Amino acid sequence: MADYDRESTLGLQQLEPSPVEETPTDSKDGYFPGTSDTEHPAQPKGTHTLGLSHTSMWYLSRIQKYSSYAFTAFGLAHITNTSIIPLITRSVPESERFLLLTRPYYQGIPAEPLLVILPLWVHVFSGVALRVVRRNLNAERYGDNEGKEKKSFFSGDFWPKVSGVSKLGYPFLPLLVGHVFINRAIPNQIPGGQSNVNLSYVSHAFARHPVISYAGFAALISVGVLHITWGWAKWLGLTPDQVTGAAGSDRQLSKKRRWYIINGVAAAVTGLWMAGSFGVIGRAGEAPGYVGRMYNEMYRRIPIVGQWM
Repeated sequence: MADYDRESTLGLQQLEPSPVEETPTDSKDGYFPGTSDTEHPAQPKGTHTLGLSHTSMWYLSRIQKYSSYAFTAFGLAHITNTSIIPLITRSVPESERFLLLTRPYYQGIPAEPLLVILPLWVHVFSGVALRVVRRNLNAERYGDNEGKEKKSFFSGDFWPKVSGVSKLGYPFLPLLVGHVFINRAIPNQIPGGQSNVNLSYVSHAFARHPVISYAGFAALISVGVLHITWGWAKWLGLTPDQVTGAAGSDRQLSKKRRWYIINGVAAAVTGLWMAGSFGVIGRAGEAPGYVGRMYNEMYRRIPIVGQWM
């Protein structure tokens, strides 16, 4: 009997507890220590305390995922108007004809609130909520602050590890807010509002403030494209950490291959966007006459620019 027990354990492997991100988000109650069925006898397995069929993490993950779909649709329309069409026409005035035709469909009411504003903030807040929930689950499942000094809210140990996609999202948000402020909030302070803003508004900025314009747009495009590309790779299960069905050197090779492919796609999209934005719009020069003076007045309202004018 002892020999049988010893042989039966040879194929077993002891595993370390996996992080919350790698555990099933809709795992059944009782799977982890301290959440057994005896503690919640009236609660069916796999049911949230609110009576829903999944946990809060499951719903927050879906909200964050599907909110990115709408913003991606806006991004495709935006790259078409600000890069692809200018590359085809090689002319800012010609490209503005297409911009004026299509802009009302994705920058007006209700398209812009539904495709940009609402999905953006839902995406951000659901991401923050996910981190809070994961932190609480870590504390519940693996123990926290038991016999130890209580960790500060601002301590790095208080929060779960930040993923690479999230690290790209945090700087992308202020860059995007700044872009919206320059192209939406400031024009609305001038008579005529959004009707005064087109591609020549951007080309005027490149001509008058080249360092700030090139640096700002390069950061916005590169960080944004990387975040969106890696985010979609995560939704599709194509990131290096999501490699399955391989082990050893084959697994490492698959992870490297995915890393190069994802970054290659991001680099190609970034290059395409910059080719139209920098190569065509950025070289169109200043707007003449009254329009140019109006643009100068708008740019004076930007704190970082106004002090140099």
